[in-house]
Amino acid sequence: MYNIEELKDKLLSELKEIAERLGVTNFKKLSKQDLIYKILDQQALLPAEKLPRRGRVAAAVSAPVAETAIATDTAVAEPAEKPAAAVRHDAQVQDFSPAVAVEPAERTSEEGQDTSERQDNGEKLDSNGRPIRPFQPRQPRENRQNQQLRGEQPGRQMREPRPQDQQQQQPREMREQGQQEVREPKERREPQQTQEPREQRETREQQPREQRENIQPQPREVQAPRDENQPREQRQPFQQKQQPQQNQQRPQQQGQPQNQSAFNNNNWREFDGVIANEGVLELMQDGYGFLRSTYYNYLASPDDIYVSPSQIKLFGLKTGDTVKGTVRAPKEGEKYFALLKVDSVNGRTTEEIRDRIPFQHLTPLFPEERLKLTTKSSQYSTRIMDLFAPIGKGQRGMIVAQPKTGKTVLLKEIANAIAENHPEVYLMILLIDERPEEVTDMARSVKAEVIASTFDETAERHVKISSIVLDKAKRMVECGHDVVILLDSITRLARAYNTVVPSSGKILSGGVDANALHKPKRFFGAARNVENGGSLTIIATALIETGSKMDEVIFEEFKGTGNMELQLDRKLANRRIYPAIDVPASGTRREDLLMDKDELNRIWILRKFMSDMNAIEAMEFLKDRMKGTKDNDEFLISMNS
Repeated sequence: MYNIEELKDKLLSELKEIAERLGVTNFKKLSKQDLIYKILDQQALLPAEKLPRRGRVAAAVSAPVAETAIATDTAVAEPAEKPAAAVRHDAQVQDFSPAVAVEPAERTSEEGQDTSERQDNGEKLDSNGRPIRPFQPRQPRENRQNQQLRGEQPGRQMREPRPQDQQQQQPREMREQGQQEVREPKERREPQQTQEPREQRETREQQPREQRENIQPQPREVQAPRDENQPREQRQPFQQKQQPQQNQQRPQQQGQPQNQSAFNNNNWREFDGVIANEGVLELMQDGYGFLRSTYYNYLASPDDIYVSPSQIKLFGLKTGDTVKGTVRAPKEGEKYFALLKVDSVNGRTTEEIRDRIPFQHLTPLFPEERLKLTTKSSQYSTRIMDLFAPIGKGQRGMIVAQPKTGKTVLLKEIANAIAENHPEVYLMILLIDERPEEVTDMARSVKAEVIASTFDETAERHVKISSIVLDKAKRMVECGHDVVILLDSITRLARAYNTVVPSSGKILSGGVDANALHKPKRFFGAARNVENGGSLTIIATALIETGSKMDEVIFEEFKGTGNMELQLDRKLANRRIYPAIDVPASGTRREDLLMDKDELNRIWILRKFMSDMNAIEAMEFLKDRMKGTKDNDEFLISMNS
C-alpha cells in the first residue's frame, strides 16, 4: 500500500500508472492532488490480496502484499528463535538477520536451484536458503546501485526519510542487498527499559529536567476495594489516610523545586469537609437535588450545592428541608459544590427527622399561645392589634387594605415586634410583585428573612418563590418549630397563579380562571396550630377598591378563610391618622383562647362603648386614652376612672 507521502513524491504519470493498476475510474482528467486521494480511497476499498507492493519494479507488481505482513511477523517472532539459530551458526556470525520475507510462489523453483548450487560451492546457508555473508560496510557506489535496483530514478533527489520510515524500510533494504545485520552478543547489550506506569510518566513530564532524571520508578499504589454501599463521608477518610503514605514514599531532593501541580492538589484536598454551608433543598425529577441559597431567593445560582439521590433516600429529605453540612469544592469537570456530610436538617439531627409526620397528616387546632406585639408605648398600631385583633401561634390573618393606607409599614412594625418579643419564632417576609425600593427597605429594617420577587419579574418566578417558601415552612413545622410568614400581598400572588395556570375553559367574573385560586388558597390555608408542637402563622394583605374587578373577586374568595381580619380605612389615611385601622370592623375568631378572662371582659366593654362610633371617631378616642399610659394593662385599668 502507498501512503500519502510516497504518492506526493511521484510524478503525475507514475500516479496514473498506479491508478490504472488499482482500477481507478475517470482518473485521466484529475489533478495530482485529487488523483492521490482517489488512489488512497481505492486502496482502502480493495482487499489486501489485490493491492500492489510499493517500492518494487514494474515486473513484480502482481506479487501479493502478504510479504510485508510475513516479514513483520518474522521480525516479531525473532527473539524466540534466537537460541536455536545461534547453535547452527558459526562463531564468527553471532546473530542472524532481523527478518526474512517470504518470496512469492512463482520464485520457489528458482530458489531451489540456487540453493543446491550454493551448497555445492561450499557456502553456508540459513534456514531459508540464503547465503550467510560477513558484515560489509556500505559504500556510496553501492547505494547508487541499490537505488537503481529498487526502481527509483537516479537523477531525482530523494527526500530525507523520517526515523519511523527508516525503521520500516531497514529490513526490506537489507533483504534485497543480501546483507545481514551483525548484532552484539547478548551479554554486551543494554537491558531493555521497562515501560513506566502512566502515573509516573505524567509526574515525570510535569517536573523539571534535573529533578526528572533523579526520580526512580515506584511500585503502583494498592487501592482498597471500593464499597458502593458505603456512604461518601465514610469513604473519604480512607483516601485522606492514603495520602500521607504517598508523600512518604516519594523522596524529595534538597535544593530542587517541588512539583507545583502536586502542591496545588494537596492544598485543594485540604478543603474537603472544611467548608460548612446550608440551603433549602429543591428536589429534581431525576432523584437528585440542590441546596438553594437564601441570597438568591431560593432560585438557581452558582452557590447551589449538589445532593446525591443516595443521601436523599438515606436521610428521608424532602423539598423545603433546610440542610446544613460540610461541602467540598467542585473538582475538575464539575459545576457544583457537593454535599459530603449532613450535620442537621431543620435544626434537628438526622435521627430525629427520620420518623417525622408529614404536614398534611398533622392535626390542626385553634391558636392557643399568644404572640405579644406591644414593644413601645408610643407605637399604637401594635398596641391596638393586641387589644382588638390579637395574633396567636398558628393564626391565619388577613389585612384588608385599600391602596396608600400604610399596610407595608404595618407589616414592618408587626415583624419587628415579633422578632423582639418572640426570638424562638422563625420569621419570613414574602414580598410578591412589590417595588424594589420597598424590598431593600424591608430587608434593612427588619430582623427577619426577606424573600422577594419584584413587579418586573415574571409570574413564573413569583409562583416558584412562593412555593419553595411554603415548602420550607411546612418542613420546619413538621420538626416542631413555630414559623411566621408575612405575605404582601396575596392578591398579587393569586394574579400570578392566574397567569401561570393552564386554562380550564371556565372563566369567572373579572377574568379569573376557575382553577387559578386553588393554589393560593392552599398557601393561605397552610396556616394552622399543630397538635403536639409546631405552628405556622400567615398574615397576608389583600387589596380592595383598586378599580380592578379581578381584585374584588380574589378578595371575595378569601374573605371567609381567615380567622383574624384587620381592616384599614382610606379615610383615616387621608386625614393622616395612623394607624389607619377600622377598629369596629376588625377582630379575631376565638379570641377567648388568647386572652385571660379579666382582660377579655374589659375589651368587650370597650367595644360596646365604641359600637356607635365610626372608624375615625374610634381611632381618635383610643389614641387620646393611650397617650398617657405605659402599656395596655395600664390602659385597661384606667377605664374604671
